[in-house]
Amino acid sequence: MPDFPIIDAHVHLYDPEAIPFPWMAGESRLNSRHGLEEFFRAGGGVVVDGIVFVEVDAGPGRHLDEVRWVERHGGADRRLAGIVASMPLENGAAVEADLQRFAALPHARGVRRLIQDRPAGWALQPGFIDGVRRLAQFSLPFDLCIRHVQFDDALELVRLCPEVRFVLDHIGKPGIRDGLLEPWRTQLRDMAAEPNVWCKISGVVTEADHRNWGFEDVAPYITHALDCFGFDRAMFGGDWPVSKLATDYARWVDVVDRVTAGAAPAERLALYRDTATMFYGLGQAAIETQAPGAT
Repeated sequence: MPDFPIIDAHVHLYDPEAIPFPWMAGESRLNSRHGLEEFFRAGGGVVVDGIVFVEVDAGPGRHLDEVRWVERHGGADRRLAGIVASMPLENGAAVEADLQRFAALPHARGVRRLIQDRPAGWALQPGFIDGVRRLAQFSLPFDLCIRHVQFDDALELVRLCPEVRFVLDHIGKPGIRDGLLEPWRTQLRDMAAEPNVWCKISGVVTEADHRNWGFEDVAPYITHALDCFGFDRAMFGGDWPVSKLATDYARWVDVVDRVTAGAAPAERLALYRDTATMFYGLGQAAIETQAPGAT
């Protein structure tokens, strides 16, 4: 385990009784309150002193309600370092009013609009490209959440929006369950060649066989992502509680720790703290290091 407190750049917090999440209806392991208290109880000894909340695909029209709930729920806790909100960017110019409302919130740090279950070409429609480009005027980066079969569209989107900073969630969701390395391996290197793209080392084990995955199944994918992006453009994410479908929190941290065992101390600090702090502009409250075990 890291011998210093970490920042988790990808945590989901929610309460289905406060905001509806229709996609959870068939998943009893996730369809209950998962707040800050539950997250920190699930840490298994990992010391986390800052998190970035990432949107949870709330019901239609509830994207601003979701981030306001997060502000009310965790805004007084310094460990809530930032919020990445869902915004209907496909609306193009019409999304600007919502972006202004979100950007005015104290923890606003980024935007995500899920692409992973959209049809081919959806992310390249003119309205969506226009909406993504508008993030630059608010200094908000975009979390790029795709499946590996969508890399071509995602790469084109990145190239069409050079003024926007992107972070690729979950290393692009490769086909680990099926043992697929190509074309993901080549496409990830192409994505890393774009200077406005970073990468989250997150969500990897949920792309493997949830019940039967082992270190050897996922390590090559993590290693390749770090080789492509380097530690200065890679950040750790726990993807809790979605990660519970395949692992507990401490085991996931241990996997990343084993992969990076030979890294220099500065590289590990970048992966677990510094890259996320820089990318999201998290501020002093999030980066103030505590001694392990401090409350």
